[in-house]
Amino acid sequence: MGKEFTRDAAWKLLTKYTETPALLKHALTVEAVMRHFAGLYGGDEEEWGIVGLLHDLDYEKYPDEHCKKEAEIMRENNIDEKYIHAVCSHGYGICSDVKPENDMEKVLYTVDELTGLVTAACLVRPSKSVLDITVKSVKKKFKQPGFAAGVSREVIENGCGLLNTGLDAVIKETILGMRQSAEAIGLKGNM
Repeated sequence: MGKEFTRDAAWKLLTKYTETPALLKHALTVEAVMRHFAGLYGGDEEEWGIVGLLHDLDYEKYPDEHCKKEAEIMRENNIDEKYIHAVCSHGYGICSDVKPENDMEKVLYTVDELTGLVTAACLVRPSKSVLDITVKSVKKKFKQPGFAAGVSREVIENGCGLLNTGLDAVIKETILGMRQSAEAIGLKGNM
């Protein structure tokens, strides 16, 4: 990816393949959370953010080829292989055999699903906001398999294991990352 591949270039690439507002908000959400976790892990916020932004690059147009088509698209755009590996690793065991190996990949694998759960939990609150949601509230929803049923609790738990971090801590940091972009991701609510 290097110096020539900027966040603006990543956004242009994403919006070339993604138009659905919900998918764009999800990309922005994962970007924000990845930037937050980069600070915790001593990673490069720009790189982690771009990986978060692009992780579902192919999902709207090629859902049956998810994680495979995005690798092709990224290679066509001369994006460094380490970023392709990172993006593809979030589908490990689901639609990809690329295993998350470094902190950035492990975080992406974990928070992709978790941001969906936190978003759903925010939207059923009276405030419709991430600004007042608590770890306890999200954890309660986590324990209800029928709530946001498409969110894989197993992936989140596996990710916590990869990170060697408890679920509560990962939920807390995910919420904090989402709060930094509450307005952009549509979760400022009526606070």
